[in-house]
Amino acid sequence: MASKNDPFQFQEFDEAGTLLESNRDAITISIDDEDLKSKRQRSAVGFAQDVGDEEPLISEDREELLSGKNKNAPFWTFEYYQKFFDIKTHHVRERILGSLVPWPGKNFIQVHLRKNPDLYGPFWICTTLVFAIAISGNLSTFLRYFGNSNYKYTAEFGKVSIAATAIFSYAWLVPLGLWGLLLWRSNKILNLVSYSFMEIVCVYGYSLAVYIPAVVLWIPHVEWLRWLSIVVALCLSSSVLVMTFWPALRDDHPKVIIATVAGIVLLNGLLAVGCKMYFFSEAKLGPGHVSPPAAIITNGTSS
Repeated sequence: MASKNDPFQFQEFDEAGTLLESNRDAITISIDDEDLKSKRQRSAVGFAQDVGDEEPLISEDREELLSGKNKNAPFWTFEYYQKFFDIKTHHVRERILGSLVPWPGKNFIQVHLRKNPDLYGPFWICTTLVFAIAISGNLSTFLRYFGNSNYKYTAEFGKVSIAATAIFSYAWLVPLGLWGLLLWRSNKILNLVSYSFMEIVCVYGYSLAVYIPAVVLWIPHVEWLRWLSIVVALCLSSSVLVMTFWPALRDDHPKVIIATVAGIVLLNGLLAVGCKMYFFSEAKLGPGHVSPPAAIITNGTSS
C-alpha cells in the first residue's frame, strides 16, 4: 500500500477552484490561449505561415539533402550538371512529342520545360541522330551499288565522327550565340523576355528529334522523297524554335527580329541540307571501291 506521504503520488489541488469561487471576475489564461495569441500576433505582423505551407518546404529540403544535390555548385563540376539529367521518362516523352507537333500559341519552354530544363533528352537525341545519319548514309551507298560487280563495299566509319562534330556543334554553339544575343538585347531593352543558356540548349536539342525519322527516309534513292522529308522536318523544327523565342524578340527592333528569325531558320536549314548533300550524295567509285579486273586468259597466257 502506498504511503500517504509518497512524493510521487498524484494529488489534487483545490486552491485554484477556491480562488475562482471567491473572485468570479478574475481572468484566467491558459497555455492554449498563449499559443493562439502568439499566432494572432504573428499573423498581424505578416509572418504567419500555415502548416501546410511549411511542410512542403521542409520535405523539399530533406529530399535535396538526401539526394545530395547542391544548387550552389560551380558550373565546371559534375554536381552542377547532375540536376539536368534527373528527369523522368514520361517528361522526356512529352517534350519529344511537343517538339514533333508544335502548336501555335504554345511556348515550348513555358508548356513543357516549366523552368526545369534537362540535358538527358537532348544528349540522346543528338547521339541517336549521329548514328542514324552515319548508318543510313552507309546503307544508302550500299544499296545504290548493290549488284555492281565492280563495287566493293567498305564501311565508312569516319562518317560517325563527322556527323557527331556537325550535330553537337550545332546543338551547343548556335544556342550559345543566340543566348548571347538575347542577353545583349535584354540589357538594352528592359521589358524583353530572357531565357537561360540551358533552356535554349534544351529547346535546340529537342528540336532535332524530327530529323531522326526524316533521315531514315533518305535511305532509298528517291530524290523527291528526300527533299519532301527535309522540307517537312525543317518546317516543324523551325516552327518550334521560332515560336519558342518569339516572346523574347517581338518587342525588339523589327530589323533585329527579322535578322534573328532568319538566322534561326537559315542555320537549321543548312544543317539539314548539308547532312543530305554530304552523307547521301551520289558517291563516285574510288580506287578503294572498285574491284580489280579479272585476268583475261588468251592462248594459255594471262594478260
